[in-house]
Amino acid sequence: MTATESQQAEERSAREAAAASAGSSEKRAYVRAMFSSIAPRYDLLNHLLSFNIDRGWRRAAIRALEWERAPSGLYLDLCAGTLDVAVELSRQPGFRGRVVGADFSEPMLRAGVAKAAGRPIHPVTADALAFPLADASCAGAIVAFGVRNLADLDAGLREVARVVAPGGRFVILEFSSPRVPLIRALYGFYSNRVLPRIGAWISGSRGAYRYLPESISRFASAECLADRMRAAGFSSVNWRSLTFGVAAIHVGTKATK
Repeated sequence: MTATESQQAEERSAREAAAASAGSSEKRAYVRAMFSSIAPRYDLLNHLLSFNIDRGWRRAAIRALEWERAPSGLYLDLCAGTLDVAVELSRQPGFRGRVVGADFSEPMLRAGVAKAAGRPIHPVTADALAFPLADASCAGAIVAFGVRNLADLDAGLREVARVVAPGGRFVILEFSSPRVPLIRALYGFYSNRVLPRIGAWISGSRGAYRYLPESISRFASAECLADRMRAAGFSSVNWRSLTFGVAAIHVGTKATK
Protein backbone atom coordinates (compact mmCIF):
# COMPACT_ATOMS: atom_id res chain seq x y z
CA MET A 1 0.00 0.00 0.00
CA THR A 2 1.37 3.40 -0.96
CA ALA A 3 1.57 6.34 1.45
CA THR A 4 -1.36 7.97 -0.35
CA GLU A 5 -3.49 4.83 -0.16
CA SER A 6 -2.63 4.43 3.52
CA GLN A 7 -3.67 8.01 4.23
CA GLN A 8 -6.91 7.55 2.32
CA ALA A 9 -7.64 4.38 4.30
CA GLU A 10 -6.99 6.26 7.56
CA GLU A 11 -9.32 9.06 6.54
CA ARG A 12 -12.04 6.64 5.45
CA SER A 13 -11.72 4.75 8.74
CA ALA A 14 -12.01 8.00 10.70
CA ARG A 15 -15.14 9.03 8.76
CA GLU A 16 -16.82 5.67 9.32
CA ALA A 17 -16.03 5.72 13.05
CA ALA A 18 -17.38 9.25 13.41
CA ALA A 19 -20.57 8.40 11.52
CA ALA A 20 -21.21 5.28 13.61
CA SER A 21 -20.56 7.04 16.92
CA ALA A 22 -22.97 9.80 15.88
CA GLY A 23 -25.73 7.21 15.53
CA SER A 24 -25.91 6.74 11.78
CA SER A 25 -28.30 4.20 10.28
CA GLU A 26 -25.31 1.87 9.78
CA LYS A 27 -24.28 1.92 13.45
CA ARG A 28 -25.57 -1.54 14.34
CA ALA A 29 -23.75 -3.27 11.47
CA TYR A 30 -20.61 -1.20 12.01
CA VAL A 31 -20.41 -1.98 15.73
CA ARG A 32 -21.07 -5.70 15.23
CA ALA A 33 -18.37 -5.98 12.55
CA MET A 34 -15.94 -3.90 14.60
CA PHE A 35 -16.22 -5.99 17.76
CA SER A 36 -16.13 -9.21 15.79
CA SER A 37 -12.85 -8.13 14.20
CA ILE A 38 -11.12 -7.24 17.50
CA ALA A 39 -12.49 -10.14 19.56
CA PRO A 40 -9.20 -12.12 19.69
CA ARG A 41 -7.34 -9.16 21.24
CA TYR A 42 -10.21 -7.53 23.11
CA ASP A 43 -9.32 -8.63 26.65
CA LEU A 44 -5.64 -7.83 26.23
CA LEU A 45 -6.37 -4.35 24.92
CA ASN A 46 -8.97 -3.61 27.60
CA HIS A 47 -6.50 -4.28 30.38
CA LEU A 48 -3.54 -2.71 28.61
CA LEU A 49 -5.20 0.52 27.52
CA SER A 50 -6.88 1.08 30.91
CA PHE A 51 -3.68 0.21 32.81
CA ASN A 52 -5.70 -2.68 34.30
CA ILE A 53 -8.05 -0.28 36.10
CA ASP A 54 -11.00 -1.76 34.21
CA ARG A 55 -10.93 -4.82 36.47
CA GLY A 56 -11.64 -2.69 39.53
CA TRP A 57 -14.39 -0.82 37.70
CA ARG A 58 -16.16 -4.08 36.91
CA ARG A 59 -15.91 -5.28 40.50
CA ALA A 60 -17.41 -1.99 41.69
CA ALA A 61 -20.29 -2.36 39.23
CA ILE A 62 -21.01 -5.89 40.46
CA ARG A 63 -21.09 -4.65 44.05
CA ALA A 64 -23.60 -2.00 43.00
CA LEU A 65 -25.84 -4.74 41.57
CA GLU A 66 -26.48 -6.00 45.13
CA TRP A 67 -27.08 -9.51 43.86
CA GLU A 68 -27.14 -10.69 47.50
CA ARG A 69 -30.80 -9.69 47.58
CA ALA A 70 -31.54 -12.64 45.27
CA PRO A 71 -28.45 -14.90 45.26
CA SER A 72 -30.27 -17.68 43.39
CA GLY A 73 -31.78 -15.44 40.74
CA LEU A 74 -31.24 -15.13 36.99
CA TYR A 75 -29.08 -12.15 36.02
CA LEU A 76 -28.59 -10.55 32.63
CA ASP A 77 -25.17 -9.36 31.47
CA LEU A 78 -25.99 -7.42 28.32
CA CYS A 79 -23.43 -6.42 25.72
CA ALA A 80 -21.50 -9.16 27.50
CA GLY A 81 -18.56 -9.27 25.11
CA THR A 82 -16.00 -11.81 26.31
CA LEU A 83 -18.02 -12.49 29.48
CA ASP A 84 -15.70 -10.78 31.98
CA VAL A 85 -18.61 -9.41 34.04
CA ALA A 86 -20.57 -12.67 33.91
CA VAL A 87 -17.55 -14.65 35.10
CA GLU A 88 -16.76 -12.18 37.89
CA LEU A 89 -20.37 -12.25 39.08
CA SER A 90 -20.48 -16.04 39.06
CA ARG A 91 -17.32 -16.13 41.21
CA GLN A 92 -18.79 -14.10 44.05
CA PRO A 93 -18.92 -16.04 47.35
CA GLY A 94 -22.53 -17.02 48.00
CA PHE A 95 -23.72 -16.53 44.43
CA ARG A 96 -25.98 -19.47 43.51
CA GLY A 97 -27.79 -18.03 40.53
CA ARG A 98 -27.32 -18.07 36.76
CA VAL A 99 -26.08 -15.43 34.34
CA VAL A 100 -27.24 -14.92 30.77
CA GLY A 101 -24.41 -13.28 28.83
CA ALA A 102 -26.02 -11.67 25.79
CA ASP A 103 -24.14 -10.03 22.94
CA PHE A 104 -24.89 -9.60 19.25
CA SER A 105 -21.27 -10.38 18.28
CA GLU A 106 -20.85 -14.15 18.33
CA PRO A 107 -17.03 -13.94 17.94
CA MET A 108 -16.86 -11.89 21.15
CA LEU A 109 -18.82 -14.51 23.07
CA ARG A 110 -16.71 -17.31 21.60
CA ALA A 111 -13.55 -15.51 22.74
CA GLY A 112 -14.83 -15.70 26.32
CA VAL A 113 -16.35 -19.19 26.38
CA ALA A 114 -13.21 -20.85 27.79
CA LYS A 115 -13.13 -18.62 30.87
CA ALA A 116 -16.81 -19.37 31.51
CA ALA A 117 -16.42 -23.15 31.33
CA GLY A 118 -18.01 -24.96 34.25
CA ARG A 119 -19.76 -21.83 35.53
CA PRO A 120 -23.51 -21.08 35.59
CA ILE A 121 -23.19 -18.81 32.56
CA HIS A 122 -25.30 -19.07 29.43
CA PRO A 123 -23.86 -17.17 26.44
CA VAL A 124 -26.57 -16.05 24.04
CA THR A 125 -26.15 -14.30 20.71
CA ALA A 126 -28.82 -11.62 20.94
CA ASP A 127 -29.35 -7.96 20.18
CA ALA A 128 -29.79 -5.78 23.26
CA LEU A 129 -32.95 -4.36 21.68
CA ALA A 130 -34.72 -7.75 21.75
CA PHE A 131 -33.69 -10.30 24.39
CA PRO A 132 -35.04 -13.87 24.21
CA LEU A 133 -36.21 -13.57 27.81
CA ALA A 134 -39.65 -13.41 29.39
CA ASP A 135 -41.00 -10.28 31.03
CA ALA A 136 -39.74 -9.74 34.61
CA SER A 137 -37.64 -12.93 34.42
CA CYS A 138 -34.37 -11.44 35.70
CA ALA A 139 -33.48 -10.53 39.28
CA GLY A 140 -31.17 -7.85 37.94
CA ALA A 141 -29.12 -6.71 34.95
CA ILE A 142 -25.70 -5.22 34.36
CA VAL A 143 -23.80 -3.81 31.40
CA ALA A 144 -20.16 -2.77 31.16
CA PHE A 145 -19.09 -0.39 28.39
CA GLY A 146 -21.95 -1.35 26.11
CA VAL A 147 -24.87 1.06 26.23
CA ARG A 148 -23.14 3.76 24.19
CA ASN A 149 -22.93 1.21 21.36
CA LEU A 150 -26.68 0.63 21.14
CA ALA A 151 -28.31 1.71 17.91
CA ASP A 152 -31.24 3.02 19.97
CA LEU A 153 -30.34 3.78 23.59
CA ASP A 154 -33.87 4.47 24.81
CA ALA A 155 -35.26 1.30 23.21
CA GLY A 156 -32.42 -0.66 24.81
CA LEU A 157 -33.15 0.77 28.27
CA ARG A 158 -36.84 -0.08 27.88
CA GLU A 159 -35.94 -3.64 26.85
CA VAL A 160 -33.86 -4.08 30.01
CA ALA A 161 -36.76 -2.70 32.05
CA ARG A 162 -39.01 -5.29 30.41
CA VAL A 163 -36.95 -8.30 31.49
CA VAL A 164 -35.98 -7.11 34.99
CA ALA A 165 -38.43 -7.95 37.77
CA PRO A 166 -39.92 -5.11 39.84
CA GLY A 167 -37.47 -4.17 42.58
CA GLY A 168 -34.52 -5.58 40.62
CA ARG A 169 -31.45 -3.46 39.97
CA PHE A 170 -29.93 -2.35 36.69
CA VAL A 171 -26.28 -1.24 36.74
CA ILE A 172 -24.53 0.60 33.91
CA LEU A 173 -20.74 0.93 33.86
CA GLU A 174 -19.72 3.26 31.07
CA PHE A 175 -16.97 5.61 30.00
CA SER A 176 -17.59 9.32 30.49
CA SER A 177 -15.88 12.65 29.89
CA PRO A 178 -13.96 14.07 32.89
CA ARG A 179 -15.27 17.42 34.14
CA VAL A 180 -12.01 18.89 35.43
CA PRO A 181 -10.47 20.77 32.48
CA LEU A 182 -6.90 19.55 33.01
CA ILE A 183 -7.97 15.92 33.42
CA ARG A 184 -10.27 16.23 30.41
CA ALA A 185 -7.44 17.61 28.28
CA LEU A 186 -5.01 14.87 29.30
CA TYR A 187 -7.66 12.19 28.81
CA GLY A 188 -8.57 13.66 25.42
CA PHE A 189 -4.95 13.55 24.27
CA TYR A 190 -4.58 9.94 25.39
CA SER A 191 -7.91 8.86 23.87
CA ASN A 192 -7.49 10.63 20.54
CA ARG A 193 -3.76 10.34 19.94
CA VAL A 194 -2.26 7.46 21.92
CA LEU A 195 -5.06 4.91 22.28
CA PRO A 196 -5.95 4.64 18.54
CA ARG A 197 -2.34 3.97 17.59
CA ILE A 198 -1.79 1.25 20.20
CA GLY A 199 -5.22 -0.26 19.52
CA ALA A 200 -4.68 -0.38 15.77
CA TRP A 201 -1.18 -1.83 16.17
CA ILE A 202 -2.28 -4.69 18.43
CA SER A 203 -5.75 -5.42 17.07
CA GLY A 204 -5.08 -4.70 13.40
CA SER A 205 -8.25 -2.59 13.24
CA ARG A 206 -7.91 1.09 12.32
CA GLY A 207 -11.51 1.97 13.02
CA ALA A 208 -12.21 0.25 16.33
CA TYR A 209 -10.03 2.46 18.48
CA ARG A 210 -11.02 5.59 16.60
CA TYR A 211 -14.64 4.76 17.30
CA LEU A 212 -13.98 4.48 21.07
CA PRO A 213 -13.10 8.15 21.76
CA GLU A 214 -15.68 9.34 19.24
CA SER A 215 -18.44 7.34 20.89
CA ILE A 216 -17.46 8.55 24.37
CA SER A 217 -17.41 12.21 23.39
CA ARG A 218 -20.85 11.93 21.75
CA PHE A 219 -22.51 9.83 24.45
CA ALA A 220 -25.12 11.20 26.84
CA SER A 221 -23.92 13.05 29.93
CA ALA A 222 -24.24 11.31 33.29
CA GLU A 223 -27.29 13.42 34.16
CA CYS A 224 -28.91 12.77 30.80
CA LEU A 225 -28.36 9.02 31.06
CA ALA A 226 -29.94 9.04 34.52
CA ASP A 227 -32.98 10.87 33.13
CA ARG A 228 -33.32 8.38 30.30
CA MET A 229 -33.14 5.48 32.75
CA ARG A 230 -36.01 7.04 34.70
CA ALA A 231 -38.01 7.49 31.51
CA ALA A 232 -37.47 3.80 30.67
CA GLY A 233 -39.01 2.65 33.95
CA PHE A 234 -36.26 2.75 36.58
CA SER A 235 -36.59 4.58 39.89
CA SER A 236 -34.14 5.67 42.58
CA VAL A 237 -31.59 6.31 39.83
CA ASN A 238 -28.18 7.53 41.01
CA TRP A 239 -24.67 7.64 39.63
CA ARG A 240 -21.09 8.19 40.70
CA SER A 241 -17.87 8.93 38.87
CA LEU A 242 -14.81 6.69 38.87
CA THR A 243 -11.11 7.51 38.36
CA PHE A 244 -11.36 11.30 37.94
CA GLY A 245 -14.50 11.00 35.83
CA VAL A 246 -13.09 8.65 33.19
CA ALA A 247 -15.95 6.23 33.89
CA ALA A 248 -19.22 6.24 35.80
CA ILE A 249 -21.59 3.77 37.41
CA HIS A 250 -25.33 4.36 37.11
CA VAL A 251 -27.77 2.36 39.22
CA GLY A 252 -31.53 2.17 38.91
CA THR A 253 -34.28 0.00 40.40
CA LYS A 254 -37.10 -1.41 38.28
CA ALA A 255 -40.15 0.54 39.36
CA THR A 256 -42.98 -1.33 41.02
CA LYS A 257 -46.53 -0.65 39.95
